[in-house]
Amino acid sequence: MASGARHNARMGDSASAKPCLFCEIVKGERPAHLVLDSADAVAFLDARPLFKGHTLLVPREHIETLPDLPEHMLGEFFAHARRLASAMEAALGAAGSFVAMNNRVSQSVPHLHVHVVPRNRKDGLRGFFWPRHTYASDSEAADYAARLRAAL
Repeated sequence: MASGARHNARMGDSASAKPCLFCEIVKGERPAHLVLDSADAVAFLDARPLFKGHTLLVPREHIETLPDLPEHMLGEFFAHARRLASAMEAALGAAGSFVAMNNRVSQSVPHLHVHVVPRNRKDGLRGFFWPRHTYASDSEAADYAARLRAAL
């Protein structure tokens, strides 16, 4: 299936198709704590973070998987991921970061997204059994997003 066909199928050209959650965030139709808002990509806090500050980076355009990402977008997209990984250390005092992506299998939203997660030694993340942490409040999440934005 061509990437344009995937785009149409996911975006809901028919009444029965589900709209893309991440496209709704990109368009401002669904609330999210934005960390990065650029011409080609958006990053926002994960609603179910592994650790506070866990950020999802998505292309503005609806692209389902990494193999579907056009060559001309690859460099800039991953430059954003690199900046986010650096921001985890600068803004949150993390010792490092975990950067990951799923393609179809375990991809909870069928819109390309890169997880950038702050990491510290002995933080409890082991293999692929990941604890989830929640923000105490919406204002705490907003504070994390603001700190990361400032570090970018």
